[in-house]
Amino acid sequence: MTDQVQYVYAVVDARSGVIDAPAGIEGAAVGLHADGEIAALVSGVDASVYAGPEVEARTADLEWLGPRARAHDAVVTWASDRGAVVPLPMFSLFRDAAGVTAMLRERRQSLERMLERVRGRQEYGVRLFRIDDALTAHLAEVSPRIAELERAAAAASPGQRYLLTRKLESERAEELRRVGSDVAQRSFDALTKHAAEAALDALPRRTLEGMAGTAVLNASFLLERDAAEPFRRELTSLVEEHEPTGFRFEFTGPWPPYHFVQETTDGE
Repeated sequence: MTDQVQYVYAVVDARSGVIDAPAGIEGAAVGLHADGEIAALVSGVDASVYAGPEVEARTADLEWLGPRARAHDAVVTWASDRGAVVPLPMFSLFRDAAGVTAMLRERRQSLERMLERVRGRQEYGVRLFRIDDALTAHLAEVSPRIAELERAAAAASPGQRYLLTRKLESERAEELRRVGSDVAQRSFDALTKHAAEAALDALPRRTLEGMAGTAVLNASFLLERDAAEPFRRELTSLVEEHEPTGFRFEFTGPWPPYHFVQETTDGE
């Protein structure tokens, strides 16, 4: 039998069952390693592949990493669909079962707090994109400053119109950024009122392939499982208000509460 290390996916309540759990990393069975009222979802994996430097070297290979990331996420998502879960980062590895027990005992208070924090809740994501060509066409509708300059340019003499047109070009670029930031903040504030918690993520530094528009909001929201409908209604209202003038919303979830588990647990 090959030497094994313990791969930990997440921490859950000890009373959780794993009978219908999906296969984990490398197709390994997922077990429950309990200590007191909390437990770790674990699989035994080959130490020659997953111990220390070996796994670090392999994580740069996306073809190798991809199926393992999907297996990890499948286990965490399955657990989240059934109850409170504290997801651990990929490749949270422990030498043996005693190491898993030690982790659960050392982190018991914080893990119990996090389980209570996310109990009965799931995470949703909202991204907002500014579509500059579309927004430019409607900019006078949402920017009094641009509306004023357009009226002045239309009424000006040819010489003045040229100068005002140049000024408009500069002002439009600035107003696109300002309006995008303002809509993002107002959308975040409106949605946060319907969430138990909210978190802002960094915006992508560049437009990703196939992603229309410039990201102006990248947020996650922790919602009560039985109270997501008011959030959805608010989001629908924001979509109806802003998409016709040059914005695009993306709504994803439910997800495990990745963004609302602030303390991570390091493997050995």
